[in-house]
Amino acid sequence: MQKISVNFSQKWLQILSEILISSASAVVFLFLDLLDAIFCVFFKLIDEFIEGKSSGCYCSIGNEEEEEEKKNDSDNELSNTLHKRRNLFRGIGFRRNVSSRRKLNENVRWSDCSCENCVSWMSNIAGELKLHVVVKEIHPVNLEDFKGKKAENIVFLHGFLSSSTFWTETIFPYLSEDAMQKYRLLAVDLLGFGKSPKPNNCLYTVKDHVEMIESSVIQPFELNSFHIVAHSMGCVVALALAAKHSHSVRSITLMAPPYVTSTKEDVSLTALNRLAARRLWPPLLFGSSFMSWYEHLGRCVCYIICKNHRIWEGILKLLTWNRNLHFMAIDLTRHTHHSAWHTMHNVLCGGAKFMDKYLETLNIAKVKINVIQGSRDQVVPMESGNNIKMKVPNAEVKIVDNADHTSIVIGREKELCNDIEKLWGSIC
Repeated sequence: MQKISVNFSQKWLQILSEILISSASAVVFLFLDLLDAIFCVFFKLIDEFIEGKSSGCYCSIGNEEEEEEKKNDSDNELSNTLHKRRNLFRGIGFRRNVSSRRKLNENVRWSDCSCENCVSWMSNIAGELKLHVVVKEIHPVNLEDFKGKKAENIVFLHGFLSSSTFWTETIFPYLSEDAMQKYRLLAVDLLGFGKSPKPNNCLYTVKDHVEMIESSVIQPFELNSFHIVAHSMGCVVALALAAKHSHSVRSITLMAPPYVTSTKEDVSLTALNRLAARRLWPPLLFGSSFMSWYEHLGRCVCYIICKNHRIWEGILKLLTWNRNLHFMAIDLTRHTHHSAWHTMHNVLCGGAKFMDKYLETLNIAKVKINVIQGSRDQVVPMESGNNIKMKVPNAEVKIVDNADHTSIVIGREKELCNDIEKLWGSIC
């Protein structure tokens, strides 16, 4: 009887907490809707004052313009979430009068960081954009035994607001000696992140990311056969790349893949509501929703944090008495608002409508897919792995107890290396 009473009390506490969180979220996001509308006007005026013209935004778009964009984009790569994000002030005309269609330019915006590290890609004399790639070549113990053999290639793709260091600091040091004698490792900084180019005249669609990987990795390194390992957002790019090169990909390891299924027509909006729901709790979800729903408030954050990253890094070093900051803290600021905003919407949300097609292609090609997901992941839907298995019955899904979105990799490096090495070995 006492146990029933305790369960009843816990149930009511959960209901009450949910009501409080939902109510507080509604009030806070209503205020943020208004604040973002105000900053829409602010940035329009400042852009025109400093640069002589407004860089535009996605606050409103007319029906004629929307149809024109769809016609001009044969693959329909742009996400509907760019224009159709819910906002109370969008439909009453306030924002429509002060916003304009997105206009792109090749220059660094005044609100972006222009330090040597962040704009080094612009100094390329040839003018050809290439991704930053970290390559770890094989180290065979016996050169005679290895003579005539070709190394297996492993391509690593990181997640959102990250870089190749996510892999070079975790997986690379923990691979076995045997693996280092067989596999050539290639960790990529995706377009718009880390040390890779961050052009303002790019919309960072899935197609853009795939083409840059092809021109920077697949073609230069002559990868006729390769495995892919990806985390979070990188999983969307990985599936697109694998589907395009289904006869060359040996296996795909997806860690915390953001796979969203929907019976609704607009799966992109469903993905936005699932991956960045407008809620105050948990904090990680609030951060995702803040940066995904509010173009101008997100630009403010990038101006304060990313543009001044050297100052913040110096403060963190003083506070922690550590001369070497954690790589995740550094990666968090190595992007522009333009690159992060468009990648979030056009890859994580816009890519959702192509995921089924990618999986169907890979299923037909019989590419081995291995999914690893944490039981406490608060970023991607817990059912992602099982949904992938429904599309690809031969896919293997592993749920790691007590692991979240990042600890699926960080903190369990040795175990993870053992798992992926077994997969590579079974394919070879």
